[in-house]
Amino acid sequence: MKLVLTEFVSLDGVSQGPGSPTEDTSDGFTRGGWLVPFLDEQFVRRTSAWLDLADGILLGRRTYEAFARDWPQITDPNDPYTVRMNSLPKYVVTSTLSEGDWRPTTVLRDLHAVGALKAEPGRELQIHGSARLGNSLLAAGLVDTLRLVVAPTLVGSGRRLLDHPNEAVGLRLVEQEVTPSGLVVLEYDAVGAAAVAEYEGVTAFV
Repeated sequence: MKLVLTEFVSLDGVSQGPGSPTEDTSDGFTRGGWLVPFLDEQFVRRTSAWLDLADGILLGRRTYEAFARDWPQITDPNDPYTVRMNSLPKYVVTSTLSEGDWRPTTVLRDLHAVGALKAEPGRELQIHGSARLGNSLLAAGLVDTLRLVVAPTLVGSGRRLLDHPNEAVGLRLVEQEVTPSGLVVLEYDAVGAAAVAEYEGVTAFV
């Protein structure tokens, strides 16, 4: 399966609590809900199409527990995500949970188990949220595709996305669009180590 990391991020790089002021208040964060004012029909179509490609959902423990609490409570038959989120196989990477109650759930103990799962046949294994896990998988070279939805807002505080201490990761932009509300949707393929070069003047590039 292809491992795909999907993240919502503010213009200043915050990924914490996009969906609600109470979604993630860890470390005293009080500025959640910053993505919601920009949701529009084009965003829903795009993210729903992404979810159509999933054969499984991969989550870190904190995100898993929040999703397991919230998604089964959504009963709106017209919600475009709920049936798939609740029915797709879930995989949670954790050393503290022995099992999951959001069925069907499989507990994975480490990144080696993620690599083994990724080697199985299928379409996409999608990470939603779980920024800490996503950073670890990027650093380990296990992420194939990165999908970002960038909100036109400066949150000013909160946990940042794509903050890892390991080697720089190279990406190639393969798709882009802007929704009517101003969300920038970007899709990148991971291409290994990031390229570097030294500036030698404009003529070197033409």
